[in-house]
Amino acid sequence: MIERLSFGLATGEVLALVGRNGSGKTTLLRALALLVRPEAGAIRWQGVDVTADPETWRGRLAWLGHLEGLKGDLSVAENLRVAERLRGDASPDIGRVEAALAAFDLLGLADRPVRTLSAGQRRRAALTRVVLADAAVWLLDEPLNALDGPAQVAFRVALANHLAGGGLAIAATHADLGVAGGRTLELGRAG
Repeated sequence: MIERLSFGLATGEVLALVGRNGSGKTTLLRALALLVRPEAGAIRWQGVDVTADPETWRGRLAWLGHLEGLKGDLSVAENLRVAERLRGDASPDIGRVEAALAAFDLLGLADRPVRTLSAGQRRRAALTRVVLADAAVWLLDEPLNALDGPAQVAFRVALANHLAGGGLAIAATHADLGVAGGRTLELGRAG
């Protein structure tokens, strides 16, 4: 349970949620994504309670949970195209998709079914989906999990670009996100 929590973020900011396992990091992210309902309080975007128009709020979000949210029988590229269509883009820009795949070193794996990929490759594909969402707010649960060194660098570059473009991010993490000027919120200890 998280009690008496209040914070605000400006565009270009990242907030790292830190704390022991079970301290509420994932629960807070899920509440921000409206996947669970807070028992009390409000989540506001530019002063307006997001529950007044949840679909508009969800349209501003890119979510990365513990599970990658990818269909195993679809290829990496097919997963990305489906995600783009679900976000309302009936004809995704192929060049933009290829650039995102290249940024996460996935061009050579674009036609492979996700179920055949390693954990790190699946995580990179999920991060590519986040980047392509072009959402104002990134909600990331342990984004560096299963990533090797080069993939961590690719993530940090993508995050820095997102923030430089006026986006914001909130990430539950046990690792350094590697972005200058990031803020940290330590959640209480689990029992």
